[in-house]
Parts: sequence; C-alpha cells; structure tokens
Amino acid sequence: MDKKKSIQLIERLSNAHGISGFEDEVAGIFTDAVKPFSSVEEDHMRNVYAARNGNNGARPVVQLDAHSDEVGFMVQAVKPNGMLRFVTVGGWVRANIPAHKVRVRNHDGQYISGIIASTPPHFMTAEERKRLPEVSELVIDVGATSAEEAVRDFKIDIGAPVVPDVTFEYNEAKGLMLGKAFDNRIGTAVMAEVLKELDGSDLDIDVVASLSAQEEVGERGAQVAMKKINADVSIVFEGAPADDTVMPEYMIQTGLKRGPMLRHFDSSIIVNPRFQKFCLDLASEKGIPTQQSVRSGGGNDGAVINLYHGAPTVVISVPVRYAHTSYCFVAYEDFVSAVKLTVDVLKKLNADVIERF
Repeated sequence: MDKKKSIQLIERLSNAHGISGFEDEVAGIFTDAVKPFSSVEEDHMRNVYAARNGNNGARPVVQLDAHSDEVGFMVQAVKPNGMLRFVTVGGWVRANIPAHKVRVRNHDGQYISGIIASTPPHFMTAEERKRLPEVSELVIDVGATSAEEAVRDFKIDIGAPVVPDVTFEYNEAKGLMLGKAFDNRIGTAVMAEVLKELDGSDLDIDVVASLSAQEEVGERGAQVAMKKINADVSIVFEGAPADDTVMPEYMIQTGLKRGPMLRHFDSSIIVNPRFQKFCLDLASEKGIPTQQSVRSGGGNDGAVINLYHGAPTVVISVPVRYAHTSYCFVAYEDFVSAVKLTVDVLKKLNADVIERF
C-alpha cells in the first residue's frame, strides 16, 4: 500500500463537496481512483459501479459498498435581509450547528463562504441564553444585505446545497487525519484501496463495488444498486462514530487506533453471524486488530442489501471521532487494517465457503 497516495486520496475525498443528492464531485474522484482496476459506470442517482478487472460472470458475486454522501444543509428560503434559512440534510444535533463556516453552492456551481449564525448574545434574553436555538431560528450569512443581493449578486437559489467549510489535515507524527465527511469518505477510500490492492490477484469470486448515493437520508442509492448487482455476499464499509470519548472502558466498541469495527447488531441489521465469524477468525489469524459492537441505534446500506435475496452481509467500519459534525478525527492505522482485512477475506471466499454462510 502506497501511504502517500492513500493519504492524498483520503484528503481529496474529505475535502470534496457532496451532501445527499449532490455527490457528483465524490463520484468523480472515486471513478478516477478505480478506473485502472475496474470497469466503471454511473447511474442518474450518482451511484458508481466498479466491476473488478478479472471478473468472468461465472462465479459468486461479492458486492462491496460505501456511501458517498455527507451530512449538510440546504437553503430553504432567502429572508428580506439577505440571510438564508436552511434545513438539515442527514442527522445533526442542534448544538453542533451554530457558529461554523460553511460553503453554499450558487447558481453557477461556485461554492461561496458563509457562517451559520444565530442571534448574538447581546440581543438575547436571559431565557434565550439558556436554550438551544431551533434550526428554524438559525440562518446562514454570506455577507448579503438584502434578499435581492443574495439572489442577484451572490446567485443563491432555493435548494442550494451547503457543506461544512473544513480543510483536511494529516498529523504524520501521530498518524491522525482531521477533516470533514469521514462518514463516509473514509469508507469510500477503503473500498477504492481494496480494488487497488486486489489488482492482478486470482480470486474465486467476482467483485463489484457500489459507491451508493443518499445513504444519509434513508439508504436510497443502495436500494437501486443492490438490484443492479444482485450480489451473493456483501461487505459494507462505513465511517462509524467512535465511542472512546464518551463511554467507560468496558463499553468502548469503536475506539480510535483499535482497528476496524465489525458490528453484530444495530437498529437496521443483524449481520450474518457465520460470515461475521469468518471475518473475525481470519482477522485473529492474520493478527489484524478488530473491534466488535452491538448498537441500539444506527443504520447503514448493509441493511438494504441484506434484505435483497438475503445476501450474507458484514459491515466493516473505520472509527470516526465526532461523526455528523463539521470536524472529525480518523487514525490512518485503522484505515490500513480495514483494507488488509477486506483483502484477506476476499482472497479466501469461494462458492463453497459462501454456501456455508
């Protein structure tokens, strides 16, 4: 694995703009990354399909999946004073929204800097200072002084997508990446790296990767992709929220620098226990660190794929501190372990093994 190129890919994916429904930039980066190793096509939802070079159509099909979209916002209306009302796209906690820089895409496709603002404390009542503002009370300020200026000069339309304005950083000494959208750009990078690592390998399976759109608003792209691929088995890559800053030690199941997390259960899926054991046993045999989780909430594309013909599915997640906020941490070593585990699993799969799942 070429570390420098891997970091560069993750940086491009993290910096890319792509809320649900507007994943074009992410789709383009992924396509460029996997074109040397696969046959690539894209549908009108911005799902990208990458069929690995070497597939022959006569073997079991393994679907790799990651979603391309990030949580963000959308302009709902322009107020008379030029402020932009907005709605959330994907799951946000209100406390994490105000006072951050964002970028708003205008009519010409340019991203304009703005600030998510609320009433300054100087003009708040004592009661207002004690409570969180509703999203409907917040606005995005791009510097306009009237609705006419916002529309005419800034060229901002209703329906404009909005993303956090964050630039990727890599701390080489600590192996830490800081950026936005690691849910799920880090899973996207894992999937691209797996296809690269498999290039030229002799496998007993066909591999098709789907970069699925609109996961953050209900796994919508995966519902289309699963029917196109019709997989026998699937591996879903995620950027899962890390819990090592909020849980007692005995409950930490997605800690930074502890390896990828393989979930047994969340509110959307019970993963195939036999496939899960196969992956965990192989990780132990190869000395690849892993974590296991049982979640009371959550959800992912694996739930959708698993429900289509019952394809045995596992979810391999890279821990992401502060997922669904503007700023996230990911450890490079967790990314590497996720790639290694997946490559080893795919090299071991064949029709007989899959039949036992």
